[in-house]
Amino acid sequence: MIFVLIPSVIVLGLIWLPAIASVFLSFTKWNGVGPLTSDSIVGTLNYENVVTNYPPFWPAMQHNLIWLAVMFLVATPIGMFLAILLDKEIRGTRVYQTALYMPVVLSLALIGFIWQLIFSQQEGLLNYVTGSTIDWFGDQRYNLGAALVATSWRQVGYIMLLYLAGLKAVDPTLREAAAIDGASQPQTFFRIVFPVMRPINIIVLTVTFIESLRAFDLVWIINKGRNGLELISTLVTQNVVGEASRVGFGSALATVMLVISSVFITLQLRVVMKEER
Repeated sequence: MIFVLIPSVIVLGLIWLPAIASVFLSFTKWNGVGPLTSDSIVGTLNYENVVTNYPPFWPAMQHNLIWLAVMFLVATPIGMFLAILLDKEIRGTRVYQTALYMPVVLSLALIGFIWQLIFSQQEGLLNYVTGSTIDWFGDQRYNLGAALVATSWRQVGYIMLLYLAGLKAVDPTLREAAAIDGASQPQTFFRIVFPVMRPINIIVLTVTFIESLRAFDLVWIINKGRNGLELISTLVTQNVVGEASRVGFGSALATVMLVISSVFITLQLRVVMKEER
């Protein structure tokens, strides 16, 4: 009971209570100072202002969707392709695995600093090699793409590791049977191996969605989520702990992010539980 109670208290105190408090505060105009009174309650006004009177909200939604699309359509296929190559036990496989996985152990904040050395306008490696003077992180025409390149560099290694683990767990007799039947390697992968790895696919889908929605560290290091890099998570931080100190309004933004995450996770759990039955 003790071993069950301690983690339960930690989860309740650090996850559920703050989440419930955020939902409650989203219906107030509390600024984080002083007691909450009945005058602080404003109902759904914060949500109405988020949708209609807060210009960064819709660009942030768009940027989160672009972030999600790039993670799914670019980083995930590249990570899967690398996993397939490494699964063939080519020479230097361990070295390649280590090199590709190295960015995963780094925080996104540190990755932001590393890529600033590449994308810096004055002393960046990219401008030095190409001879251009583009401000990759400062110009809103380029900074979202530059940030996506940096985060994809990390995400590819993570996806590669997940799929490599899945490929190692596939029964080799399935591939042998497919080869005897005359199936090519692409046919074997997409018609036999890939469907068998359905649990890994679900994990990758969930992880990619959550990571895309809560993307924060990298863009905050670049420019605190402004000037073309607005994301929902940075808007929450700007309003809750920034100069504005609008805890109620920021909590409404956090609740919107919570609802979007919950919808996707609920759908995923329904699919998984349906399969188990």
